[in-house]
Amino acid sequence: MSSVWIALVASAVLVGAFSGTLEAVTDASIESAKGAVTLALGLVGVMTFWLGMMRVLRDAGLLRTVARALEPLLVRLFPDVPRDHPAMSAMVMNIASNMLGLGNAATPFGIKAMVELERINPVPGVASNAMVLFLAINTSGVALAPLGVIALRASLGSENAAGIWIPTLIATSCSTAVAIVAAKALQRIVPMPSAAAAGARAVAAVDTPVDDTPEPAPASPLGTGIAVALALALVVALVLEISHGIAGGRPGGELVRAVLQAWLLPVLILAIAAYGLARRVNVYDAVVSGGREGFEVALRIIPFLVAILVAVGMFRASGALDLVIALLRPLTEPLGFPAEALPMALVRPLSGSGAYGILAETMQAHGPDSRVGLLVSTIQGSTETTFYVIAVYFGAAGVTRLRHAVAAGLLADVAGVIGATVAVNSLL
Repeated sequence: MSSVWIALVASAVLVGAFSGTLEAVTDASIESAKGAVTLALGLVGVMTFWLGMMRVLRDAGLLRTVARALEPLLVRLFPDVPRDHPAMSAMVMNIASNMLGLGNAATPFGIKAMVELERINPVPGVASNAMVLFLAINTSGVALAPLGVIALRASLGSENAAGIWIPTLIATSCSTAVAIVAAKALQRIVPMPSAAAAGARAVAAVDTPVDDTPEPAPASPLGTGIAVALALALVVALVLEISHGIAGGRPGGELVRAVLQAWLLPVLILAIAAYGLARRVNVYDAVVSGGREGFEVALRIIPFLVAILVAVGMFRASGALDLVIALLRPLTEPLGFPAEALPMALVRPLSGSGAYGILAETMQAHGPDSRVGLLVSTIQGSTETTFYVIAVYFGAAGVTRLRHAVAAGLLADVAGVIGATVAVNSLL
């Protein structure tokens, strides 16, 4: 990561010096640092709340149940992680949240998983094979429902806002498959260093039992009754909303998207609370207890966020990104990848907010249903901000040596862009 960071900063300064944009680079370094802290502070609340909700599921025994159901797959993918370890549960919740497009909910689960993986890391501070694979799966952007992109397309007047769903599913499948293969293959080329330097600390980390996840508790008749009543009330409310939408003449696709966007997260929160109540969990105390851990972790990642976002901001402000685009244009256009989509492909691994801005600007300039608009939408929905994920997840766990994590993540990004290009050109 150090080499990547230095390369970004050095490129920004050199290009700025030759192109006369050093003043913009200076301004970008200051504004990016401010923006990074603002972003991190916003993440404090999200982390505090969602790790609290995860504690409810943990105390109710659901995480252990889910982990056991997925155990055959997880054991194959993560042979170095003990069965029934808390990291398994956190990884399951993270991947499930990402697949549903719940990015804010996925981040706390991902950070929790990385911290738990560090506890069993034979060489603390060095990314283990399990850590790299988990991060690669995250950076591949595995998603079943790119609701955010669909909502943006609809707001810009797309006639088929959800038309990117199949191409996005194809692209994200490609990126996830490549992420897994790349992580598994590269771990043989970049082996773990000797654990001798870790000494007693490594042995203690492996031998100390860390799984205090409760077994599923017996159901409370009263709590179960309340949960069922809440579920029935929500079903009635949902039917009424859909009926009103149909009566108002709203198109079916638009109505379904609106309902999903408005209902998914609040209903998930209530479902977790109701499940905890049914399983005799003191929900409020569990949310507070888990949230305390989330608060501490969110504050710990601020320096890592500042470092990576300042480097990316300087790189963009210097004009170095524009230079890279100009160099790549003759190579990509003959392959069916328009130059207008290059900024999206290059910025997406670096900056989530920057990529979102480019997505909106590109669709406004070319139209959301143009080939360029469809392509950038698919890229946004099927890839992830690789360096942000690396900085946040590894920063929270205190990992400083990344081994092959960057390479695996970037290979997944490239696969996602290729998959998006082929899918859009073939299907749309």
